[in-house]
Amino acid sequence: MKNIFLILFASCFLTAAIGQVEKGSVLIKNGTVLTITKGNLDNTDVLVKDGKISQIGKNIAAPAGIKVIDATGLFVMPGIIDAHSHIGLDAINEGTNAITPEVWTADAINPFQISIYHALAGGTTTSHALHGSANTIGGQSQTIKHRYGTFDPEVMKMEGAPRTIKFALGENPTGHGRRDGLQPQSRMGVEFIIRQAFSEGKQYMEKWDTYNKNNLIKGFRGMPPAYSLRLETLADILKGKIIVHCHSYRADEINMVLKVFKEFGVKKLVFQHTNEGFKVAPEIAAAGAMASVFADWWQYKLEVYYSTAYNAAILVRNGVITSINSDSPDLIRHLYHEAGKTQKYGGLTDDEALSLITINPAKQLGIESRVGSLEVGKDGDFAIFKNHPLSIYGVPQYSIVDGIVRFDREKDPGDMRLLPDPKETIDVTFHDSDKYHDNCMQGVESLFGSDFNDRKN
Repeated sequence: MKNIFLILFASCFLTAAIGQVEKGSVLIKNGTVLTITKGNLDNTDVLVKDGKISQIGKNIAAPAGIKVIDATGLFVMPGIIDAHSHIGLDAINEGTNAITPEVWTADAINPFQISIYHALAGGTTTSHALHGSANTIGGQSQTIKHRYGTFDPEVMKMEGAPRTIKFALGENPTGHGRRDGLQPQSRMGVEFIIRQAFSEGKQYMEKWDTYNKNNLIKGFRGMPPAYSLRLETLADILKGKIIVHCHSYRADEINMVLKVFKEFGVKKLVFQHTNEGFKVAPEIAAAGAMASVFADWWQYKLEVYYSTAYNAAILVRNGVITSINSDSPDLIRHLYHEAGKTQKYGGLTDDEALSLITINPAKQLGIESRVGSLEVGKDGDFAIFKNHPLSIYGVPQYSIVDGIVRFDREKDPGDMRLLPDPKETIDVTFHDSDKYHDNCMQGVESLFGSDFNDRKN
């Protein structure tokens, strides 16, 4: 009986632990603190208690038993935030329909994915696990904290983060006009899909509003409308409960979405990629929309051919809340370098450039009251750098999430790196070029026949 009691007790304890977020306490001493919103503070301490910043100032005494990090000569900034990422996910597109808001990336977060740790190694502590862009209206997405080391996907979710969803324009959802029998196949069709979906969501919402109103009347015996998670989600977009993140490249399509959203009263809109945003920056700002962009990544397909490395700076100067994102498990490791490019291309100040990877993406995800700047009461999320983070010589030393050190360069295990030994020299030369050529030709001949050399002439 005693053993059974112990087993039941242990089971209850473990069940309660699942989904619980670990919070830590740490004192960071004598760093150059880049608050983002309240200037820079030299030789300053930051105290985190139970995952929250409790004090910022000089000569803070360390509470008993608390971890202390000596940041003398180092730069302490808010943890970097990526508003467009797919790390933690393995399959990002539910491409079975042009409209799939009923799916949710949070149901497929993989807490063991090594790219999460690599992101921490680059100072990135929060990211937006986005659905892909195969659909005009894709799935709901999830803001995650990089709590690498947990086995529980629920712990990865940033508790209280607003709901988000992915929309997409252009070649991705149209399939370049080559998807037999599937709509849309044109840019016109993309607009129609959005209008039709919003109209259906509005009708669904009105039916439920009418039912709920009538249900308050004594004696009402009417049947409720048929439930649809798809239409419920579309209705929530119209109600302003979900932030839309819209894959976009061309200026004409950006204008189209601004028009459609205005007609349906949808105000929570963030354009993703936004390569031609510089052409319509005043219009984006006037609509209260935001933009998450690449620093200098374009020309990888025709619809993104016309862009500029000045895009982010032009958007900022026009009053658009702008962020630099990665959309890549590689770029997410050095977003601080990507932000630094805006100082060469556009002359942004240090605070403006750092805002592109901190407070601005926080605003785009609706989490600016929690992260994105170093202020008392906010989450204890930090990136600590040797050399200024906007310098080409900036190197992350620590990444801290909720007051817990999740990355420490001095204790970085060799088998967690992209290569086991970062100093190893890899020989990529072909020592026997004749043999390599012969092997290649054998492969060609197996595909095209032995008379390939004659026919190619």
